[in-house]
Amino acid sequence: MLARPLMHDTPSALPEGAIHPGWLRATHWINALAVVVMTMSGWRIYNASPLFDFAFPNGITLGGWLGGALQWHFAGMWLLFANGILYLALNIATGRLWRKFLPVTPRGVARDLAAALRGKLSHADPRRYNQVQRLAYLFVMADVAVLILSGLVLWKPVQFDLLRELMGGYELARRVHFFAMALLTAFVAVHLAMVALAPRSLIAMIRGK
Repeated sequence: MLARPLMHDTPSALPEGAIHPGWLRATHWINALAVVVMTMSGWRIYNASPLFDFAFPNGITLGGWLGGALQWHFAGMWLLFANGILYLALNIATGRLWRKFLPVTPRGVARDLAAALRGKLSHADPRRYNQVQRLAYLFVMADVAVLILSGLVLWKPVQFDLLRELMGGYELARRVHFFAMALLTAFVAVHLAMVALAPRSLIAMIRGK
């Protein structure tokens, strides 16, 4: 069982006026780059062997052809994996994981979601996440883990045979990967919409304050 560490990035531990520490801003933007690369190259890979009766416009894909898209996709995957591990490790080491993302309760999520839908959810303190935000960030961490695991099955189905079987086989793993990426894309779209509503959150993620 992990003990809660003594090191913190609480407001008193950060420089005056600071909201996000430097390591958080760096890992955030690296994750953003990796997700863009993986999504656009993934759409090109999907077009080469579509699961459903539609294709993505070539103009929003990356790689030019299947081989090039695969190279971009794996580059993005390893960047996301390495940076994601660093992000999670630093969140745990600083205690930020517990302070920022917990607790989350059904009642708290329902309360904050209702307030958000009525336009009454306060954004006065950007240091604090409401419970809808906490749930969303915890969800996206789990979703990225599913993306990486299902991606390993698609990359090396023979070597990761146990993981392949746990996912119900190769074809089901393809669907898991597709829907996990769709959910991540939806999260990014909502995240950008929220940034548009509260633009100072973008400034804080760039400047740290």
